[in-house]
Amino acid sequence: MNHAPVEIAPSILAADFARLGEEIRAVESGGARMLHVDVMDGHFVPNISIGVPVVASLHKATSLLLDVHLMIAEPERYVEAFAEAGAGMISVHQEATPHLNRALSMIREAGAEAGAVINPATPVAALSEVLSICDHVLVMSVNPGFGGQKFIPGACEKIRQLKELRARYNHAYRIEVDGGVDSGNAADLARAGADILVAGTAVFHSGDAAAAVRRLRQSAVEAFAQKV
Repeated sequence: MNHAPVEIAPSILAADFARLGEEIRAVESGGARMLHVDVMDGHFVPNISIGVPVVASLHKATSLLLDVHLMIAEPERYVEAFAEAGAGMISVHQEATPHLNRALSMIREAGAEAGAVINPATPVAALSEVLSICDHVLVMSVNPGFGGQKFIPGACEKIRQLKELRARYNHAYRIEVDGGVDSGNAADLARAGADILVAGTAVFHSGDAAAAVRRLRQSAVEAFAQKV
């Protein structure tokens, strides 16, 4: 797909699942081109969310790119199933597997874009050996497991580091950030180097999801234009 300067990825974890189809149509009308889908197993993170069948249903219900974030232990066991269900992007945590290179390679072999994720306490350096095979890197700006948490400012420095490493070594990955993203920090994140902003509460709890997506993207795109 052709990538915009900054993408907004509404996180359906914050959506009203009784009105999910309507919620998806709203963010699509606001200009969103992808959906962020959090998969949690109650083991790697202290919460349980959705699985393969819901991703398959989403794939049938929308043409938006499904950005599937696996917050699960042993992600290699499920990569192929999520790709077959329609995930266009699959992200796995550095902290969840001792074989991150293998997991990323499996995602690519399954036909999806491969992403590595780091938690707030994990340094960017932990990804140094896999950045060359990442299509995207997801920086967690909250501790994973629950929506609605407060943004952890240290994420901005990680984004800047990833941007610098991308330029230094001519890598091609996009930089994604997830957790506490709203209209108050979207511009700063874009200026730091973020290409994809994941937003859940700021979109689906705003009262007007379409307007919220437009507002976030406008802030980010204006900041992007300033930094270039």
